[in-house]
Amino acid sequence: MPYKPDDFFGFSAFDPSRMAQGFRDAAHMGAQQSREAFSRLQDATTDATKTVEDTFYVARSGSFALGLKAADAMRSSADLSIAHMQALMGVRSVSELVELQSAFVRRQAELTVENVRDLQEATRKVTEEVTKPGRDAAERAMAGFKAA
Repeated sequence: MPYKPDDFFGFSAFDPSRMAQGFRDAAHMGAQQSREAFSRLQDATTDATKTVEDTFYVARSGSFALGLKAADAMRSSADLSIAHMQALMGVRSVSELVELQSAFVRRQAELTVENVRDLQEATRKVTEEVTKPGRDAAERAMAGFKAA
């Protein structure tokens, strides 16, 4: 049987130039998909970095604010104690001592409740502010998943 160039691989429909073009197309598509995936990864990394930076900044600011709030609470308690000690210096009777001590204990309890309430509220606000960048980033990521 004589050799026919069309029949080299056993079937006449085989065209090596189309096969090479198919490989080029597949390689081009793979490269394009890789560029898109890298771009998305780069965007996600940038977003995550910004989220972490924002979270640390808010946490640092919040810690400072909570520290100031705690210092104010200690200062007001110390001021109340000093004023009480000064008042005790002028006591002339046992009944006056009992009355001063009762008023001091009552005011100290009220002050403690106020300070705890203020610290709880400040802590709640700081917690909300610290978690906000993460929540926002999660919402953006979920929106990206829904869009894709």
